[in-house]
Amino acid sequence: MARVKRGVHAKKNHKAVLESAKGYYGNRSKSFRSANEAVMHALQYSYRDRRARKGDFRRLWIQRINAAARLNGISYSQLIAGLKLAEIDLDRRVLAELAVTDGDTFAQIASVAKEALAAKEA
Repeated sequence: MARVKRGVHAKKNHKAVLESAKGYYGNRSKSFRSANEAVMHALQYSYRDRRARKGDFRRLWIQRINAAARLNGISYSQLIAGLKLAEIDLDRRVLAELAVTDGDTFAQIASVAKEALAAKEA
């Protein structure tokens, strides 16, 4: 069987890593070993933070909904509970967008949630 020399693929791999590390500070963009470590960490961080971003947005939406709900005389938790009782399926992203852009519609939704809570208590 013929002997396989690995230099061509190794050079291709090194070039790809150094290209990914372009713009990194100092040795991290020049030497393969430092660049490879920096690129691997960067890829781990980007993977983790793509998932973390979803939680960050959910927290932001909840803050916006809570602020708008309190302007309409109801707390966030009561609003969500009232919407569930009224069988209104709006996710937090849509509710937050309504809270920011269309206060009148959000006020109507909040009043529906209040009525649903009142009907349950009665």
